[in-house]
Amino acid sequence: MKNLPTKADILSFIEDNPTKTNKRDIARAFGIKGAARIDLKRMLKELQNEGHLEKRRKTYREDGALPPVSVCRVTGADGDGDLFLEPVEAGDTPPRVLFIAKDGDPALAEGDRVLCRLTKVTGEDYAYEARLIRRIAGSPDKILGIFRAGADGGRVTPIDKGDGKEWRVPAGAMSGAKDGELVEAEQTGPKSRMGLPVARVLARLGDPNGPRAVSLIAIHQHGIPDAFPEDVVAEAEAAKPVALGKREDLRDLPLVTIDPSDARDHDDACYAHADDDPKNKGGHVVWVAIADVAHYVTPGSKLDIEARKRGNSTYFPDRVVPMLPDALSGDLCSLHEGVERPCMAVRMVLNADGTKLSHRFTRGLMRSPAALNYEEVQEGQDGTPNDKVAPLMEGVIAPLFAAYEALKTAREHRQPLELDLPERKIAMDDAGKVTSVAFRDRLDAHKLIEEFMVLANVCAAEELKARNTPLLYRVHEEPSPEKLETLREIVQASGLTLAKGQVLQTRHLNRLLEQAAGTDQAELINISALRSMTQAYYGPQNFGHFGLALRDYAHFTSPIRRYADLIVHRALISAHKFGKDGLVDDDLKSTGEHISMTERRSMVAERDTTDRYLAAYLADRVGTEMEGRVSGIAKFGMFVKLDGSGADGLIPIGTLGREYFAYDRDAQTLRGEKSGVVIGLGARVLTRLAEATPITGGLVLELLELEGKALPQTGGRGRGGSPKGRKTGKFKAKGAKLKKKLKRKRT
Repeated sequence: MKNLPTKADILSFIEDNPTKTNKRDIARAFGIKGAARIDLKRMLKELQNEGHLEKRRKTYREDGALPPVSVCRVTGADGDGDLFLEPVEAGDTPPRVLFIAKDGDPALAEGDRVLCRLTKVTGEDYAYEARLIRRIAGSPDKILGIFRAGADGGRVTPIDKGDGKEWRVPAGAMSGAKDGELVEAEQTGPKSRMGLPVARVLARLGDPNGPRAVSLIAIHQHGIPDAFPEDVVAEAEAAKPVALGKREDLRDLPLVTIDPSDARDHDDACYAHADDDPKNKGGHVVWVAIADVAHYVTPGSKLDIEARKRGNSTYFPDRVVPMLPDALSGDLCSLHEGVERPCMAVRMVLNADGTKLSHRFTRGLMRSPAALNYEEVQEGQDGTPNDKVAPLMEGVIAPLFAAYEALKTAREHRQPLELDLPERKIAMDDAGKVTSVAFRDRLDAHKLIEEFMVLANVCAAEELKARNTPLLYRVHEEPSPEKLETLREIVQASGLTLAKGQVLQTRHLNRLLEQAAGTDQAELINISALRSMTQAYYGPQNFGHFGLALRDYAHFTSPIRRYADLIVHRALISAHKFGKDGLVDDDLKSTGEHISMTERRSMVAERDTTDRYLAAYLADRVGTEMEGRVSGIAKFGMFVKLDGSGADGLIPIGTLGREYFAYDRDAQTLRGEKSGVVIGLGARVLTRLAEATPITGGLVLELLELEGKALPQTGGRGRGGSPKGRKTGKFKAKGAKLKKKLKRKRT
């Protein structure tokens, strides 16, 4: 046929007309009719075989090119604020797509899916520009799991303890994942009630059993940003030391830092001395100086945007994911020994009983004479100072403890909640293997710093409140009536009392904790009291802090690791006209909600990591008998907190003897139907470790003894069976015989 186009003509047409790429459109464009369509089909097939075209759903386009209308996933913004997308069905090496927003487009967040019209571009660091047709949905379900290769792609097995369903990964959606690798994947396509859900691999995270993989799992699982953009790092590294200028010169004050021995950043320092005012006999002057992060992280800067995004630093046994790059968090913003550092400081005057009489904020320049750790300070106070602490005892350490003794008096009068919940300490070797699990010592040196920091935080809130300056308060509301009723039921079951019919105050809870102290119920009561508390949060409205028994409270003392403290620093700068880098945030409510979320995210990630490290530590102890106490009751079993390690393990209800156990939600008990045995919170148990799965953090236990006695063997079935009146294996068998009988009658 004479008017049959050349292959070059066809390729040129497809490139110029990306919306008309099926065989019918191509034939119409070149006037090809009848039998000539067979020749066209042959040419298209040849172009496909030669690699110039690929066929998809009866359309043709350039090999590797995307369809003009595609579903994309938002990958996030770059340092300039430009939003980029990634085509969902683009294989292992998706091209970069710039999103071009127009007026009226909705705000998009990382992970959102959008239907876009794509335009190919050249000469840029991206391949396409996208314009929104419509937003399809929010972030799709994500999964962190182990990839298992197969003939038709692969499978991903989740690492979450409660998720046993596998996900299918088609060929071409594996992103090069290898068998046994830890991967991050996301759902593709709609959910289906039939068959396995379909996913595509987003990221390969390496060997799940490799050194320090546990915290990496938590980082990816909870979406914690752990890599700083290059422009953020560059901005941090361009920062310079601060000169005195208009700041108050505090370099002669012996402001010492007291931190854990392995701390890399030091954001608070303190100093105390006796008040020489004759009107305040026995009084104290306490200085608390905090790193002036606001000087370096200014509103709207790249550092500020990234710090707000992270909300806070996240701490794992083997690493820290910081809120700020190391050039700031580990250097210029850290109050290192012997170097000049900018600070925000508060001078507080206390009377002999620890009541604060006055305070004054300043923006200064300090030079710490010593970086100390809690243990050496405590040893010095106990009479065995080392060479570093000894010269500081009379002029620095002793006055700090004297001021602390006064603050203890004020604390006893205030009666904040006194929970006794020791913190676990996981020790690891250089290879990332857990070598020991213990509980951290609670020294007076720890309490001293805590009291000084609480007082400084109170001063910040009171100061800004008095000056009518907006800020983010640290809010902790009182427990709900429902949670209090649950706590009372647990308390009564333990043989203790919690007063009813009055406004609950922390002193009532402290009285309860004193009753339980030294008894077998002490740990249970402390945990139950903690669970009855509401979650603290950040907000611009002041509802007080129930746990600390304070009306006005804000976070001021840790701006290196908490964005909320940076907001309070900026508010103080604005209120006192300390500089031009004060508060400009006009949506503190939104900021408070965001950083409250990031704080909860970090808490869950840290807890999950601890569970996994504990499971790894106990993995080679499977079969060992361990004592513990029942810490939780659920319909599917009971949780036991093991002595020594503090790890939580599950005893599945199906393994509890040979009878049916009924779950009582209100009483938080399991009751044996035949034996009458009742298992409640706080019960002492002897268990055997049956399973320890480091990748999920799961521990499965077998119950050996309850309160020193073995469970009675009553016969019958366990929880996997059922009590009278429910469907059982016997009833099902009778049903099968009845069906056969009816079938014979019909035939």
